[in-house]
Amino acid sequence: MASIHVDVVSAEEQIFSGEATFVVLPGEDGDLGVTPHHTPLLTRIRPGAVRVTPADGSPEQLIFVSGGLLEVQPDMVTVLADTAIRGQDLDEAKANEAKRAAEEALVNRSGDIDYATAQAELATAVAQLAALSKYRKING
Repeated sequence: MASIHVDVVSAEEQIFSGEATFVVLPGEDGDLGVTPHHTPLLTRIRPGAVRVTPADGSPEQLIFVSGGLLEVQPDMVTVLADTAIRGQDLDEAKANEAKRAAEEALVNRSGDIDYATAQAELATAVAQLAALSKYRKING
């Protein structure tokens, strides 16, 4: 079966590197599915889950990304993420606290908080919780 090389990296570390048969990513206008020999593409990605189906038949990998860039070449996918967290390392309590704090900042709207920043933090926390839910469905 044909495969495509996938690299998912953040500023801190390389999260995933390997061969895959299919990758799903959170594009700006919706999820993108990438298979081997895909048309070249360069786009931004939004906060959400990157799902990688390894070519060796091992379980699907889920990686939360807080945003970044995606480059697709016919034989390679590169995800340059602002922040990337493996599914098993997601912290539900921390994501819920970030969501609560962002919602509170949006409701209070004091002069000390930047509305756009609070919205972005809320979107990231919600996406992280959704990724955690997907991870649990995949891994039971």
